[in-house]
Amino acid sequence: MRKVYLIGFMGCGKSVIGKRLSFATKMPFYDMDYEIVKKTGMTIPEIFESYGEERFRDMETEFLRTFRDESCIIATGGGVPMRKENREIMRKSGLVFYLNAPFRDIWRRISTDRNRPIVQQSTRADVEKLYNDRKPHYFNNAHFKVETERRTLREITDYMAFQVGRLKGDK
Repeated sequence: MRKVYLIGFMGCGKSVIGKRLSFATKMPFYDMDYEIVKKTGMTIPEIFESYGEERFRDMETEFLRTFRDESCIIATGGGVPMRKENREIMRKSGLVFYLNAPFRDIWRRISTDRNRPIVQQSTRADVEKLYNDRKPHYFNNAHFKVETERRTLREITDYMAFQVGRLKGDK
């Protein structure tokens, strides 16, 4: 196993848990959105405004195709598993964890975040519909579904680190 991919809806905890999992497994952590921002020199809202969502999605796919070949943890963007090519790349090159969080928790975290163009351009009902539309793609792509409700960050991280170690042969 080369890579560990964290998938799930925006605000489900991919970046926070990815950093903790990196510490626990001694594997480097990369946030896909941050890497795209760094490469383009533009914020996500600027990319959406200048090029549109479809071009941003192309950047995500390009990231998956070309990102360094090393064992690492990658927090993907919430829309990454919507593309068949992305799902195939992730499943072939690593282990995929779906962080399943209830919509009410997600909405609490993302509703005022100015760096989320989809949230800023949509109503709560629109975002909840998107959440429900994407959920089957997350479930069907993941090797592991991780329930985050009523679990501490430590419990979630420990479980994931155990699974990564087990599959690497460390445990």
